[in-house]
Amino acid sequence: MTDNTTFSSFSPFMRAFYALHRGLPRQAPGSDASTRHLLSLCGRLPERPRVLDLGCGPGRSALLLAAEAGEGARVTAVDVYEGFLDELREGAEARGLGDRVHAVRADMGALSCEDGSFDLIWAEGSAYILGFDHALAQWKRLLAPGGTLVLTECEWTSEEPSAGARAFWDPQCALRSTARNLASAQAAGYRVLGVHHLPDSDWGEYYGPLAERVAGGAEPVDPEAAAALAAVREELDVRERYGHEYGYTGFVLRPVSAGDGGAWAARPETAADEAAVRDVHLAAFETPLEADLVDALRTDGSWLPGLSYVAEGPDGSVAAHALLTRCEVGGAAALALAPVATAPAHQRSGAGSAVVRALLAAAKERGEALVLVLGHPEYYPRFGFLPASRFGIRAPFEVPDEAMMALVLDDSVPVAAGTVTYPAPFGV
Repeated sequence: MTDNTTFSSFSPFMRAFYALHRGLPRQAPGSDASTRHLLSLCGRLPERPRVLDLGCGPGRSALLLAAEAGEGARVTAVDVYEGFLDELREGAEARGLGDRVHAVRADMGALSCEDGSFDLIWAEGSAYILGFDHALAQWKRLLAPGGTLVLTECEWTSEEPSAGARAFWDPQCALRSTARNLASAQAAGYRVLGVHHLPDSDWGEYYGPLAERVAGGAEPVDPEAAAALAAVREELDVRERYGHEYGYTGFVLRPVSAGDGGAWAARPETAADEAAVRDVHLAAFETPLEADLVDALRTDGSWLPGLSYVAEGPDGSVAAHALLTRCEVGGAAALALAPVATAPAHQRSGAGSAVVRALLAAAKERGEALVLVLGHPEYYPRFGFLPASRFGIRAPFEVPDEAMMALVLDDSVPVAAGTVTYPAPFGV
């Protein structure tokens, strides 16, 4: 899993950039506390977990994982810059972890590892190089069954970022919101185990030493070194002026598997499924209200062809059903997720999760921006739903705050605030 990249093969600017950053404790915002917290969200790992740290830099996280991910943990740490890897090797030997850390010079976007090689993949501050969605898709194959992907991503924390902040970030990395990245993770077939918003102090762990170096060094004569120094100064200045508009978020993700939707095929319903869909709702609920609601929505103007999905059982029968129809929030178009039902014989098997994930992915693909659901607050957050009140959205009747939830599929569209207006068949 090595490549032939050498320091001399980098562009003059990148050689100057790496030279400016070498010897610093971190190459992205983070802290030992955040790394430990993200590790705790992974749940129990195998006794001898195989860990892959991508874009490891000087290896602060790799060293912590080698020491604390398990007594038999083995960490493969990947970076393209040999200087960082040398620092990691030195640190591992100094801590008595030399036999647990394997530093490899390689391109994290072109790994030759076999499928299922790792129990834990770690990427603090590096996924943006490939792009969040591409990283999710490309690294998924490397996870063993039950494996976990942990990555941190810079995101907008302001609903309307300023022109100054966008002028810096848009050309290099199109930031999104937490809700948008959660939706992308769900659509890519991951279950969300946890989300951690890195505190401002984590930025200080990175920028503090970097700022000291920038302030204490002599002005370079070499034009590439001067350009690298100017780029760092601009980055520090942007953080000082606009840091309240963006931040880093950690995501702990696990590919869906049998029992969580991975074993179930989901597809748009056809006319031949209508009777079976009604039967699923009749069997799943104590009254025919949900089955009648689906039938009424089929003939209502809120019905959207292609957004009624079923999950198929092993014999091709309908095991679960989920429906999205048009609703409004403060006069703006949105989608209502309801009803959702799983046949009793297939409940707690992952069929319901599979059909909801597939339906939300279909809605995102067709350009929908917002989905609302009134449901169990311990079930729907796994798909990325958050309390709707965070967006200023409320139900047209009294409900517990945590039960009314919203999922933003496209954060380029402003989220409308106001009261939800349901289609007439809902009777509210």
